Amino acid sequence: MPADAPITQDVMTIPRKLPEGEKKNLVGLTRAQMRDVLIEAGTKEKQAKMRVGQIWQWIYQWGVRDFDSMTNLAKPYRAMLAEKFVIEIPEVVSKQVSEDGTRKYLVRIAGGHEVEVVYIPEEDRGTLCISSQVGCTLTCSFCHTGTQKLVRNLTAGEIIGQVMMARDDLGEWPVPGAPKDETRLLSNIVLMGMGEPLYNFDNVRDAMKIAMDPEGIQLSRRRITLSTSGVVPEIARTAEEIGCLLAISFHATTNETRDVLVPINKRWNIDELLEALAAYPKASNSERITFEYVMLAGVNDSDEDAHRLIDHIKRFNIPAKINLIPFNEWPGAPYKRSSNNRIRAFANIIYQAGYASPIRKTRGEDIMAACGQLKSATERARKSRKQIEAEAGLGS
Repeated sequence: MPADAPITQDVMTIPRKLPEGEKKNLVGLTRAQMRDVLIEAGTKEKQAKMRVGQIWQWIYQWGVRDFDSMTNLAKPYRAMLAEKFVIEIPEVVSKQVSEDGTRKYLVRIAGGHEVEVVYIPEEDRGTLCISSQVGCTLTCSFCHTGTQKLVRNLTAGEIIGQVMMARDDLGEWPVPGAPKDETRLLSNIVLMGMGEPLYNFDNVRDAMKIAMDPEGIQLSRRRITLSTSGVVPEIARTAEEIGCLLAISFHATTNETRDVLVPINKRWNIDELLEALAAYPKASNSERITFEYVMLAGVNDSDEDAHRLIDHIKRFNIPAKINLIPFNEWPGAPYKRSSNNRIRAFANIIYQAGYASPIRKTRGEDIMAACGQLKSATERARKSRKQIEAEAGLGS
């Protein structure tokens, strides 16, 4: 990585002013925001809270996108809603299904941008890996997703819309009046797709509040895991304002190595990060912090690294488990995957020290849906077209 490359880039989401006559999307609004727009549209203040509750259930509990189907609302009120509002989620551009059942979706959001979403079915759960930004600022050297420059933050509607899109595809919206089915095809959310969630904190928080709402999608906060590369100032806020589980893209045991693998380390080093994790209010033996550790041959996979990792966690007394991730190679990647024997030896050292050290089973690798491989297919194509134009002297 060039020495002058930016370590991070803080990005604000600037609310888009709707053109005259354009309908406002209700997806992604908090309850308070929905109340405000309904009152602005003519709903009586005394009725606004009740109307929010009714519309909220139709959108997030039943998955309804058509105001006409909201049968507990009067016809004139439904007509007003249809005239002023829409219920829209990201559009599925393509879907690939891996041999192991993993599904990878390319979805289009406002402005024609695209992000990738991955659904991973397992025996006891179904996990949806969602994105929080178009591209990423963090330039982690082992991550294919990080080679796509940041375009913008996703809105709360675009984040929760990924969950709604997956429920559409899985046919998992319950039918009003039908017996409640406790089994969930989509039972867990991980914020591990494109982007750094803590650089888009407000939108991530608002979207996850919708996911956890007891009158909507109804996921427990303990079924949501947010993965960060270590944006230290936002870690305490995550516990207070979202309350989900935390995962850390750790990947190295010395600052020298982590500076290269996870360049945000130059801003908040290993000790600063560990101090913030030790103070994480939700951390406990029942809600351990997950240390994600990608296994790179000859870079971070020695016995000494394993012992250093244990020392770090013990020194700060962090309730932890270590998730070892075999490196998923991608075209042009500068690293190789550690051998299976090396990964097992590393895992055993951690296990013998008293910490869980599961080796993540690689899923969706045949469709480039595995950890660190996400990158918009059209972005890849767009980049190659630009290169062709530049070589031909056609670029601006």
